[in-house]
Amino acid sequence: MNIGNDGNLDFDITENCLFDDSSKLKFTDIKSYVNLLKNSYFDTKEEKYLKVIKILSGDQRKNVIKLSESLSKFIYKMDQEINRVKSMYEFDRKFSKCIFIAGTDEVGRGPLAGPIVAASVILNLNYKSDKDLILGIKDSKKLSASVREKLSKVIKSKALDFNIALINNTKIDERGISWCNNEVLRKAADGLKIQPDLVLSDGYAVKNLNIDNEFIIKGDAKSASIACASIIAKVYRDNLMREYSKEYPNYRFENNSGYGTKEHIEAIRKYGVCKIHRRYFLKNII
Repeated sequence: MNIGNDGNLDFDITENCLFDDSSKLKFTDIKSYVNLLKNSYFDTKEEKYLKVIKILSGDQRKNVIKLSESLSKFIYKMDQEINRVKSMYEFDRKFSKCIFIAGTDEVGRGPLAGPIVAASVILNLNYKSDKDLILGIKDSKKLSASVREKLSKVIKSKALDFNIALINNTKIDERGISWCNNEVLRKAADGLKIQPDLVLSDGYAVKNLNIDNEFIIKGDAKSASIACASIIAKVYRDNLMREYSKEYPNYRFENNSGYGTKEHIEAIRKYGVCKIHRRYFLKNII
């Protein structure tokens, strides 16, 4: 086994052995090498992948051949994902007259409790290489919680600017959800440190916004900027509701994020309402 001084697989030695005669290597060494190769996708030339796949597919061991197939599928899926995300960046870039484009989206329109939250994101659409793309972005509702958390961190680190705004349940009861929905989107866009030339919004226009605005039907599936805004807004609100669940444990906000699940409605009927419930939304429940 080719172990370096730090206890990790020695990539270069293993690679040399592999290219010389793969049968000399243990399966576990080859598997570790392939995993490292996948993790360095953007720094590895296509020729090397093709060479490794050819070598592994010619090995006599079935489990090594399966590694070859796994690596082939990985490359295919990565190429597909890069092309998908590129198309989302290109969608935003078609507004070529604009220097800075912000995507904005909201989450929390329908819950029985908690605030409505919106985010605005400005991406670097003139990326230099595929490595600069934020892979995996899409409608936040189609992502698992763990993937959203990871993507939110990546988005915040790679975005040129982002801003998150919220409007609490009291204001929702006072002004109505439609007004608050528009207002939270406006606040998210207006609060950016970088003044965008254009704001892309999901589904409908943002009223009273002193910035040019284009609304995109199903924008979180088409626009990279809107998808990123959708993700960081969702993560922010879910984390906030988890914090509220510590203060109001009876309603299990950590599981339902304030939405009207059967468990949540039963808790309202049993314990009454708490400070973050939207009373207007509860007319048919209490």
